[in-house]
Amino acid sequence: MPDVTIDVREIPKPERHPKILGLFDGLRVGEALILVNDHDPVPLHRQFDDKTPGGFEWEYLVREPGDYRIRIGKTLAAPVPRALGNAAELVTGGEPGVAWKLDFPDRDLDSNLITLAPGGSIGDHAGAEVDVLVYVLSGGGTVGTANGPIEVLLGDILWLPKRSRRSFTAGNDGLSYLTVHTHREPALTLTPTVRPAS
Repeated sequence: MPDVTIDVREIPKPERHPKILGLFDGLRVGEALILVNDHDPVPLHRQFDDKTPGGFEWEYLVREPGDYRIRIGKTLAAPVPRALGNAAELVTGGEPGVAWKLDFPDRDLDSNLITLAPGGSIGDHAGAEVDVLVYVLSGGGTVGTANGPIEVLLGDILWLPKRSRRSFTAGNDGLSYLTVHTHREPALTLTPTVRPAS
């Protein structure tokens, strides 16, 4: 199949990247698109690196002021597995709150690493329309439920059914845990609080 050409110079800027990425996703391995632009699309290259590292070729055909033409070839059928970080490093010495989150476009999962300072808490709330798996990475504390508190320690795994009531309170050593659930829009935002010193 011949290369597909997309000229984005007349496309509104907010629509450019989604159109390019959508067109690329529809290609088969070995196919390519020719991007015509009025500038060097460095942020787009970074977006390709984030989304499909090693899964594309980026070849400049023309690099002149006001006229850039780039051949973007598809080399892999799907993104490759990759290391995203080290939880042990993320939970030590960080500020309370979201220490890490899974943040790739077009993902089917959401995951967050939450860190609470000693005595910190996330107040009682109803869960969203997704089941959540929780894995305690460090410290301990309590998870409040409609049936009373559950004590949690390092290594504990919890299931939070969709729409269930829950709260989190860190013990004396703080509490860090990883959540995993189906991707949802908009993302759930929780604000940790710190218990005032007595």
